[in-house]
Amino acid sequence: MRLHSLNHISATKAQSRRSTAHSSAVCCCCCQDVEDQEPFRTVKDPEARKALVAELHKLKTDLFMDLVESGAMPLRPGVRRLVQEAIAAGVPVAVCSTSNERAVSTIVQVMLGDGVASVMGVFAGDIVPRKKPDPAIYLLAAQELGVNPARCVVIEDSRIGMLAAKAAGMTCVITKSSYTQNEDFSAADAVYDCIGDLGDERFGL
Repeated sequence: MRLHSLNHISATKAQSRRSTAHSSAVCCCCCQDVEDQEPFRTVKDPEARKALVAELHKLKTDLFMDLVESGAMPLRPGVRRLVQEAIAAGVPVAVCSTSNERAVSTIVQVMLGDGVASVMGVFAGDIVPRKKPDPAIYLLAAQELGVNPARCVVIEDSRIGMLAAKAAGMTCVITKSSYTQNEDFSAADAVYDCIGDLGDERFGL
């Protein structure tokens, strides 16, 4: 079984790893750096700030969805090939992401097509109470798909994703992104720059 994180599907960072459920935490840690800037200079009430962050998160998601649906965002090299190889071999494939479920499902449908979307599991958003690096989302996917976590291979691009995969007892292959080049992946089972398209493969099924 192969489990992909959302950031392996698109070439651009798809969503913030923070969900609207964490808006209050975002306000506490992020607003301190921009206290003298609008809109936080005039929005002082904690609940109002929480609502503002949630509104901005929704706007970001909507703008991102426009990019996805327009076809402006390409797949990372090798994603389509590896997913097709897995499906052809009867290997269950799923996407496990802390990002918005709507964004994840649309990415799969638009970038990989209806055929893949119909068989590829999507585990995203607030489907689990704790986000990566907690292993909950990977353990849920394994449970729902009826597979042994020890036989799962997770393809990740971040340290927190790697930690989640390893905590779930799964093999983890890293393909670094421009956002995670300098992260510590010493616990990964393998590290590559990408999956690689046909003729330029780094690895396969």
